[in-house]
Amino acid sequence: MNIQSQKNNVMNRISVFLIFLTLGLGAIAQSNPSSELDLELKVADLAKRVGDPAVVTSTFYRIIALEGENSTYKDSLAYIYFTARQFAPSFLMADEVLKRNPEHQEMLEIKAVALESLGAIDKSAEVYEKLFSISKNNFHGYSLAKLQFGLKKYDVAYKTIQEVEKLNDSGAYKVTFVINQNHSQQVELLAAIPYLKGLIEEELGKKSEAKASYEKSLTIQPDFVLPKDKIEAMDQ
Repeated sequence: MNIQSQKNNVMNRISVFLIFLTLGLGAIAQSNPSSELDLELKVADLAKRVGDPAVVTSTFYRIIALEGENSTYKDSLAYIYFTARQFAPSFLMADEVLKRNPEHQEMLEIKAVALESLGAIDKSAEVYEKLFSISKNNFHGYSLAKLQFGLKKYDVAYKTIQEVEKLNDSGAYKVTFVINQNHSQQVELLAAIPYLKGLIEEELGKKSEAKASYEKSLTIQPDFVLPKDKIEAMDQ
């Protein structure tokens, strides 16, 4: 189960945000450029249009200094750092935003993925737990169960994945699995969920339930290699 798929899912949504951010900067910058804030917005707009992220970033810091603690450009910096895969500053800036808005779902997701990327798996699971309780999104729940499984919290992971199975799927998410050293496979989230459930059930000694979960995964995506391998091993 590849963390890259989670980053890509978040980044796809962030790219849409950044397009609107560029349009918004342009509209603001065309207003009265006499004040220092208006000038900084105009600089950020130009830097964004010519593709200079370093200038955009430094300008956003100056805008934040001018606007104060509640500046919405903290959100923008978190998105920019995350898109650039700079996970330490994206985590820190997302944390800043969450101080004023603890239930900001996009910032919670950036924080969770950043923590996982930085190796803080237990902390990432804590953030995903809060995010999932708010969003009831099956991808967030799947990500939480995956981390709980990795932490060997099998009973908790099983409870989570059972809850995830009951949720509606948007069809927007895919998960990347490493098959071997030279091959990976992109899988529908709906197929990944019962596969993860089967892994957890195996660890809990529920062999027959695990096989049924792997079979369910294959009914959703028949070419999914990993549950096929699991069933073949069980049948030997």
